[in-house]
Amino acid sequence: MDPLLEVSLRWAHVLAGICWIGLLYFFNFVNVPFQGTIDPATKKVVNPQMLSRALWWFRWAAMLTMLIGLYLFIALYMKKPEDGGLMREVGKEGLSQRANSIMIAMTLALVMWFNVWFIIWPNQKKIIAGMLSGNAAPPECAKRALMASRFNCYSSGPMLFLMIAAPHGGGLDLTGHVVAFVVPLLVIHLAIKASGGVGKPV
Repeated sequence: MDPLLEVSLRWAHVLAGICWIGLLYFFNFVNVPFQGTIDPATKKVVNPQMLSRALWWFRWAAMLTMLIGLYLFIALYMKKPEDGGLMREVGKEGLSQRANSIMIAMTLALVMWFNVWFIIWPNQKKIIAGMLSGNAAPPECAKRALMASRFNCYSSGPMLFLMIAAPHGGGLDLTGHVVAFVVPLLVIHLAIKASGGVGKPV
């Protein structure tokens, strides 16, 4: 791959990923506890405008992150090791540690992308439409969207850890992969638990 193209794509991948995961954290750490503090009349005024805009950036950032990530994976990994491919190490059998890490992270990211486009967004669309029309969406819409968003929030920790570790640390062994899951999951769990009690007006 041309070096300038690779750098440009990596930069776009990082920026789109920051937008995607940043909004994911906004929804889980800020918006969910905030929604419990406002009355239905305020929700009807605030949510359609705020959530429609936030969800637009959220879903298209997820799409861009996924598409660029898949292109980079194919371009950098799906070649023979002798040609610079990163899937295997020259002269060794099996996947490289780097490939193991990136493929686990990529699997999590693809599930997260699916959740955004096929669970979170369709259900949020019904919720927003219900607010605008005055006919509330079925209660299960909010539950489905929240469960998918929570899954994505928890998954983002290991995914990000492994995405960073793969190119910079050469990948992780089994112990490293366990740490990559346990530590971020614990940190995110604590952040979600604390989110309702932090940042309240003084």
